[in-house]
Amino acid sequence: VCASGNYIAGTLWPPLAQWGISHYGWRPTYIALGLFCGVGMALLAFLMRQPPPALALPAAGSPAAPRATPWPPDRPFGLAPAHAQWLLCLAGVACCVAMSMPQVHIVAYCTDLGFGAARGAEMLSLMLFSGIISRLVSGWICDHIGGIRTLLLGSALQGVALLLFLPVDGLVPLYVVSALFGLFQGGIVPSYAIIVREHFPAREAGARTGAVIMATLIGMALGGWMSGWVFDLTGSYRAAFLNGIGWNLLNLSIAGWLFWRTRGPTRRWVAG
Repeated sequence: VCASGNYIAGTLWPPLAQWGISHYGWRPTYIALGLFCGVGMALLAFLMRQPPPALALPAAGSPAAPRATPWPPDRPFGLAPAHAQWLLCLAGVACCVAMSMPQVHIVAYCTDLGFGAARGAEMLSLMLFSGIISRLVSGWICDHIGGIRTLLLGSALQGVALLLFLPVDGLVPLYVVSALFGLFQGGIVPSYAIIVREHFPAREAGARTGAVIMATLIGMALGGWMSGWVFDLTGSYRAAFLNGIGWNLLNLSIAGWLFWRTRGPTRRWVAG
């Protein structure tokens, strides 16, 4: 639910930003966005200063319910913790390089096809609105099948959506594929927090989750730049989409291998 906030913003801001750019130019519009968001976040931060509520600790002699895991907590996925962390970070970079291609370039892509920037802004809003639904549904799925399976499912579906962009160049089909892309990819990034919580000690969850989420942000920045660089080299967004598909395959392979590792040894280790 909390991770849906940026997608709600992504639904609302593109049409407003496009209107501001059309009427006042991109620089005043971005300055206004920065001031609004900076002041808004600072004020909202004051509402989150209260300490968290005290957690009820289990009574002595009554341990928490055991949870079956294929590996002990000091061997996530049967790997050294640092190796598992780096793999998750690499997966985060790869999935978001792929994810950023439509999100960053859909407006320019629509302009390149002759539909105009306004249609592209609408597609971006639709894409991110669909992402709200995706994140909520993916959370429910994650509760039932776990983080690594949710990541694997989201990565596979995101790859399918990227492939659908290749043959599509009509206005209505682009709206449809944009909506599908939002529905397919919204649950990928939040699943990393669940994976960390499931496979690493709880006392390390904050730092390790922060590192993986930072890797996804690096992937978004790298992917936005790289897609534009590929377009500049080739003059074709088709090549940029193929580049994104390649990075998505890297994410899918890492997620698939880690999922295979969760099946673990024949003898399972039981926590608690």
